[in-house]
Amino acid sequence: MDLRGREFFDSLFEALDALGLEDWVNGHILFLDAKNEVLVSRYKETRRAHPLDPGGLPLDGINAEREILDELRGRAQTVIDTTNLKPRELREKIIDLYSEKEQDIFSVHFLSFGFKYGLPIDADLAFDVRFLPNPHYVSNLQPLTGLNKDVASYVFKWSDTQVFIDKVYDLLQFMLPQYRKEGKSQLVVAIGCTGGQHRSVAISEHFAKKLSTNYITHVSHRDIEKRKES
Repeated sequence: MDLRGREFFDSLFEALDALGLEDWVNGHILFLDAKNEVLVSRYKETRRAHPLDPGGLPLDGINAEREILDELRGRAQTVIDTTNLKPRELREKIIDLYSEKEQDIFSVHFLSFGFKYGLPIDADLAFDVRFLPNPHYVSNLQPLTGLNKDVASYVFKWSDTQVFIDKVYDLLQFMLPQYRKEGKSQLVVAIGCTGGQHRSVAISEHFAKKLSTNYITHVSHRDIEKRKES
């Protein structure tokens, strides 16, 4: 609910009082505030009028909003002034405030794919392993996937594969802490070969296992079933 739904917002305190009587929920109000000049600047950046005073100045709407929210601010257990905070800094404050125990909220998702089916749109990093020898051309390996140990052994027996693995691992060891520091909660690392059946699958599985000692890792194979479908 927000101030534009006045009828719903007016029942907020009644709802909060009702929740306060329940023993299964521990209510906590976090109020985010900022100085007027900063709020005006933010509205100008969005090029939107204030919803409480769409035809007037942003400051008029902000003052009206402050008046309506004054009681709610008074009931808040925590007030954070966001005037000088970047989004990442605000996120860190909220995590520090509400985390009951130290936890790793950063995860790395390895996604294998086939270039013939297009690049994944949600990839943060993408690596092309089509330069490696292709198990597709080995008759007994062709119908299998990179999840098979014989296919994986074939992929990893080449010196080029080992060099690639070492270099990408060093790169990830450098970059992952930087992404985590930036405030990212998940990084999607896409690894592609021609059809997404063999090389990309085996290498994605390898990286997910190798990095799992220091990070929460996940692995999925977008195109591993495409050959069966066609």
